[in-house]
Amino acid sequence: MQINFRDTHAERIKSDLLVIPIRENNLDESLIRALDRRVKGDLRARIQKSKFTGAEGNTLTYPTAGMLPAAQLFLIGLGGNANIGTDTWRKMGARARKEAAAAGAEELALYFSPDKDAEKAAGAIAEGALLAAYQFSKYRSTSKPPADVKSLTLFKPGLKPTAGLQRSVTTAQTIVPGVFLARDLVNEPPSVATARFLGEQAVKYCSDRGLSAEVWDKKKIAAMKLAGLLAVNRGSQEEPRFIKIHYRPSGRPKKKIALIGKGITFDSGGLSLKPSKSMETMKLDMAGGAAVIAAMSCLPKLGLDIEVTGYVPTTDNLPGHNAQKPGDVIRYLNGKTIEVLNTDAEGRLILADALALAAKQKPDYMINLATLTGACMVALGPQVGGLFSNNQPLADALLRCAGETGEKLWQLPLVKEYKEMIKSSVADMKNIGGSHGGAITAALILQEFVGEVPWAHLDIAGPAFAESDNALCPKGGTGFGVRTLLRFLSGL
Repeated sequence: MQINFRDTHAERIKSDLLVIPIRENNLDESLIRALDRRVKGDLRARIQKSKFTGAEGNTLTYPTAGMLPAAQLFLIGLGGNANIGTDTWRKMGARARKEAAAAGAEELALYFSPDKDAEKAAGAIAEGALLAAYQFSKYRSTSKPPADVKSLTLFKPGLKPTAGLQRSVTTAQTIVPGVFLARDLVNEPPSVATARFLGEQAVKYCSDRGLSAEVWDKKKIAAMKLAGLLAVNRGSQEEPRFIKIHYRPSGRPKKKIALIGKGITFDSGGLSLKPSKSMETMKLDMAGGAAVIAAMSCLPKLGLDIEVTGYVPTTDNLPGHNAQKPGDVIRYLNGKTIEVLNTDAEGRLILADALALAAKQKPDYMINLATLTGACMVALGPQVGGLFSNNQPLADALLRCAGETGEKLWQLPLVKEYKEMIKSSVADMKNIGGSHGGAITAALILQEFVGEVPWAHLDIAGPAFAESDNALCPKGGTGFGVRTLLRFLSGL
């Protein structure tokens, strides 16, 4: 979809769908009066009849019957807040795109009316319109190709397409394909999206200027002493893989960053078997790894002057004849040991490998993403990810970036007293704590493998997968974390 800027009036622009954002109870503004005159007062009558007020999410569709160059008007409410946030613009862009697609419109025009932060608003509108186009229908026998909205024009009298506005739109056009890649990887059936498949996709999408991917097989994993990944893989007929993606800019890098993603391609729970209902969406358990692969794939186009290494340990977790057992002990490459008391708490076991390996490189920051605990969903619900960190400036930066992208994060504490819950009688720690604070005890286990490196852990068990359609994403993988990571990296 092409995204353009134009200096023109609403009553003059030709389009299939003309979108007019309206602030709540602000229906007497000159723009509405001008449009109403062109349609001989019928727009005002329609607004009153439908009780459209401009409350956030309110919409009104009005066919112009040839009285305007635009075929249809689409009024959309912004709400009554004095300051319209970027997420409101983002959702408005998504809603407009979906309305255009439903109406079979190819040309979409939107009155661009932010009071301030025009560059952020333009980027958010573009991002929402692009994100709303996603579909995953390759396995539907009756699927139809989505309606093709070919262009979006942001317009206003006197609007100038500044370099900043163009840059914000270009950034959205660069990042959204990465989000789609993460969604695609999560939405693939687990029989397709194996560890081998993830490795192949990493090589396919992460081979570009300054970017390369290597995929370690089981023999190399054993040679590198990644014992947690090997232990979790023991019940599987599919070999594990360890994906390492490296981006280096053309010049001297300002910072060195490590991104780590959990890549459990299907989680049955192992011998600590999940109930069947709990397995239905367990293809999502590699969403952290998908987000890392996807974010890394965008780096060459963004041209960042930082060095980034992505690590994705990947396997499924199945109860095969050789599966690890409750009571087994794993010794990691940093010397620490974990007693496995529940094989369904396996994500922390493979992340520990990657964290210990990444920490040896002494990066400036380490960030891991994982669909790690149901406990985090109990605490924060399905739309908010948990953030844990040993470094408050890093946590603050990630919270700010998440707020700007509309990907909700909430910081939870690393309660040092809870370390008592993960003490083992035979090893340094056990892989589960007590019946409470499960998200915190899981984070405390991960913290044992990061050393002194500034580190953040994002528990994305809730927002990684949408159980129903929403403005920006249909049911399924959401690509959560990709936009926050790229916003953070772009700001270094």
